[in-house]
Amino acid sequence: MNLFDVYPLNNIEIVKASGSKVWDATGQEYLDLYGGHAVISIGHTHPHYVKRLTEQLNKVGFYSNSVLIPLQAELAEKLGKVSGKTDYQLFLCNSGAEANENALKLASFYNGRKKIIAFKGAFHGRTSLAVAATDNPKIIAPVNETDNVVFLPHNDEDALAAAFAAYGNEIAAVIIEGIQGVGGIKEASVSFLQKIRSLCDAYNAVYIADSVQCGYGRTGKFYSHDYAGVDADVYTMAKGMGNGFPVAGIAIAPKFKPWHGMLGTTFGGNHLACAAGLAVLEIIEQDNLLKNAAEVGSYLIEELKKIEGINEVRGRGLMIGIDLPESSANVKKDLLFKHKIFTGEAKPNVIRLLPALNLTKDQADQFLNDFKIALKG
Repeated sequence: MNLFDVYPLNNIEIVKASGSKVWDATGQEYLDLYGGHAVISIGHTHPHYVKRLTEQLNKVGFYSNSVLIPLQAELAEKLGKVSGKTDYQLFLCNSGAEANENALKLASFYNGRKKIIAFKGAFHGRTSLAVAATDNPKIIAPVNETDNVVFLPHNDEDALAAAFAAYGNEIAAVIIEGIQGVGGIKEASVSFLQKIRSLCDAYNAVYIADSVQCGYGRTGKFYSHDYAGVDADVYTMAKGMGNGFPVAGIAIAPKFKPWHGMLGTTFGGNHLACAAGLAVLEIIEQDNLLKNAAEVGSYLIEELKKIEGINEVRGRGLMIGIDLPESSANVKKDLLFKHKIFTGEAKPNVIRLLPALNLTKDQADQFLNDFKIALKG
């Protein structure tokens, strides 16, 4: 049997990793400023993380949600404390797409409606309704197509108000990334997020804050949407939640009342997943990683803005987009193969930086120096 060939691959095999560094099979060292799609939040193979998972695996790795799993309650309590959403409820699942699926389903259960407001440039996942709310027709199969999703221009308050005027009592939810990741590191404005909140309140729609990539401390706030000063009804999480172990969840406002069978999952909230999630939150808290993400991220953004030959620098904290002219389309490839630095991209020519939240200033300087060289060709 062969692998189903859906991933374009770099000819690099990673065999070892530590902090923000990885090594390939030849022993070559790389600086990792991408963290495998924003997944590595506390650095590779963090000792506390490894210890937590090893100890748990030696006890019990998995049992189903048909029994008491105290680690789930422990994770919920810790997440509430670190995020500041102490009165919210937690449902655990496995991936960002699954988190968004469950959030949208929950919204529809809550108000009995079907219509979803999403935005141009959005990416919410590759499964059923999550992909239907993703602005990429190429990955939406015919079976996923639905008239229930309305796409609006990003950051357009007038268009949002008009949509609510037209569909108000049909709208189940508005789903939005605080900062679009795949869409090119485009930030939702404070006033736009506040407008979503006020309109959802007025029409009893559900405000879903997709924090899969832009959450978990990446921007210096726990959820990037927090910079708008309003609470969402549901926050979806994954990526950095488990630092590489598949963990995801939704934080649910108190107004939602659960009933048995409303949501469900086989693997979500298993013992190992909870151990991974707890380790991440413990390290974020004890090492003050939100502060580090804000400070090192601000430093990177400020220094990048001084460099000539860049169209625009966007982002917040350690979620940064470097918009390059077409003439510099080779820079990402050169950073990887000439300077041994992993970065991400968004089409057509945006370099995405999504490093671990404990990235050091020295490592930021290493990137800045090599980036300047790569930019010059």
